[in-house]
Amino acid sequence: MNEYRIEHDSMGEVKVPADKYWGAQTERSSENFRIGVGIETMPAEIICAMGILKKASAIANNSLKPEKMTDEKLSAICKACDEVIDGSLNEHFPLVVWQTGSGTQTNMNSNEVIANRANEILGKKLCHPNDDINMSQSSNDTFPTAMHICAVTALEDKVIPAVEQLISTFKRLEAENGDVVKSGRTHLQDATPIKFSQEISGWRSSLERDVELIKLALSPLKGLALGGTAVGTGLNAPKGFDVKVAEAISALTGKDFRTEENKFHALTSKDELVFAHGALKALAADMMKIANDVRWLASGPRVGLGEIKIPENEPGSSIMPGKVNPTQCEAVTMVAVQVMGNDVAVGLAASQGNFELNVFMPVCIYNFIQSARLLAEAIVSFDKNCASGIKANRDKMHDNLHNSLMLVTALNPYIGYENAAKTVKLAFAENISLKEACVKLGFLTAEKFDEVFHPERMV
Repeated sequence: MNEYRIEHDSMGEVKVPADKYWGAQTERSSENFRIGVGIETMPAEIICAMGILKKASAIANNSLKPEKMTDEKLSAICKACDEVIDGSLNEHFPLVVWQTGSGTQTNMNSNEVIANRANEILGKKLCHPNDDINMSQSSNDTFPTAMHICAVTALEDKVIPAVEQLISTFKRLEAENGDVVKSGRTHLQDATPIKFSQEISGWRSSLERDVELIKLALSPLKGLALGGTAVGTGLNAPKGFDVKVAEAISALTGKDFRTEENKFHALTSKDELVFAHGALKALAADMMKIANDVRWLASGPRVGLGEIKIPENEPGSSIMPGKVNPTQCEAVTMVAVQVMGNDVAVGLAASQGNFELNVFMPVCIYNFIQSARLLAEAIVSFDKNCASGIKANRDKMHDNLHNSLMLVTALNPYIGYENAAKTVKLAFAENISLKEACVKLGFLTAEKFDEVFHPERMV
C-alpha cells in the first residue's frame, strides 16, 4: 500500500509519495504530462547540470545576500546538490521531456528535491523551494544554463575523448600498413592504386577535422543565461549575480564558463546548440562513411571485396552456420542516422523562440544529449570491437590491384588516352591481361610494357 504525505503550492494541496523528495509542483507535472513515461524522462545529464547550477547559485547568493542565503542554508543546500550531481537522487526526478517548453517543471522538481533533502539534512524545515533554492533565478534562465553546462560536458568529456581514441587507432593502423598498395575506388568502380595507409589517413584526417569543428562550437556554448531571470532584464537577481554564479559554475566543473553578455539573446536563441549539433552531424556523417568503407572492404569472406579482416564478435545468422556480420559498423551507421534526424529536431526547436523566450528547450537538449551520448558510446564500441582489430588481407589486395583494368592509366604517357581505352576494352571483352591486350593491339612490345608498367609506383 502506497503511503503519501500532503504538500502544497500556490494552487493548493497535493498528495506526494512519502518516500520521494519532490513536492507539489513536480507531482502536478507528473500527473499532467503522461507522455513517454518510463522512456523519455529528462536526461540525467540535465539533472546533474541543475544540481551544479543550484549549488553555484547558492554560493553566489551567500556572497551577495548573506542575510537571506545564510551559511547554515548554504551548507545544507550544497550537500543536497552534491547528491543531485553524483546521481544518488535520480529516482526523485520522474518528469518527462514532454512538459512545458521552458523546462519549468524540471526546474521546480530540482528546487523541491534539493529543498526537502536540505531540510532533512538540517533536521528542520528551513529551506523553501522557491525562496531559497530558486533565489535570484527563473526557470527561463536556469534551464538554458543547464542545457549549456551538459552540452559542454558531453562534448569535452565524452565525444572528443572517444574520437581522439579512434584517431589514435587509425594512426597505428597507418603505420602498420604503409607498405600495402591496393586498388583505389571511385563511384564504387575500380580506380588507380592507393596505399592502404593513405586510405586510413583519410578516415583519420576526417575525424581530426571533426574534433576541430566541435572545439569551435564550445566557446559559444560556454556563455550562460543565468542572471537573466524571467525575460532577460535580471529582475530579482542582485547586481553581479550573473558574473559570480558563472565563476562558481566554472569552479565546480573545471570548465571556463562565463556569463552571457546579452541575456535577451541567451533566453530566446538556441543558435549555439544548433551550431554545436551541426558539428555532431558532421562527425556522424564521417562515421557513416568510415563504417561503410570498413564493411565494404570486409565484405565476403569469399565473394565480396575481402580486402580487410575485422574481429568476429558474434554469430551473424540464425540459419546460416558460420556467418559473421559487420555488426559494429551497422550500429555506427544507425547511430549516424539518428543523429542526422536529431539535427532536424534541434534546428526546428531553436527556430521556435517567441518574444523573450524559446519554449522548445526540453526537446532541443534531449536530442542534443542523445546525439552526443550515442556518438561517444558508438565510437568507443567501434574502436574497441572493430577498428582496433582491422587486419589487411594483403594477398587479396595484391590480387585485386593487379587484376584492376584502371592500372592502364600508367600507360597514358606512352600510348595515349584513346589507345589506353582500347586496351582496357579489349582486355575486359576477352578476359585477358592489360599486357596481353596492349601487345595484341601493337601499342607496346612485351619488353616495353614490363619496363613502364609498375602499379606500386602509382601511389
